[in-house]
Amino acid sequence: MTAIAAAPIASATRPGKGLDRTLWTLQIVLGLFFILASGAPKLVGQVDAAQSFAEIGFGTWFMYFTGVVEVAGGVGLMVRRLSGLAAVGLSITTVLAAATQAFLLDAPGLSIFPLVLAVLFGWIAYQRRDTIAALSTRARR
Repeated sequence: MTAIAAAPIASATRPGKGLDRTLWTLQIVLGLFFILASGAPKLVGQVDAAQSFAEIGFGTWFMYFTGVVEVAGGVGLMVRRLSGLAAVGLSITTVLAAATQAFLLDAPGLSIFPLVLAVLFGWIAYQRRDTIAALSTRARR
């Protein structure tokens, strides 16, 4: 009797070569954006960022926390094993940023950009779902 080995699940969900290149380009661009343009100003206490967080009433501790989350997410997007999980985390972060813009800062027009980012991160997370499954399997061991 001949045994047939099953193919790993992760290989069945990997995107094609062209899509993979597109995803990596998008991940690098968005990762650098979140590290340099979004997270870093919060970590260095830029005046505009501090004023925004003071307006919503969370203070500087939340500004630094948000900066760390954004920088970690940006770095995670550029690490193959973490890319899917980082995209999920940044998707949640951008949805919360949109809600903050719309409801706490009374600027619903400014919530469009974070929502577009949330959709992009959701798509990246879906395309990188094999990395999320691999992390889940590794965590169970």
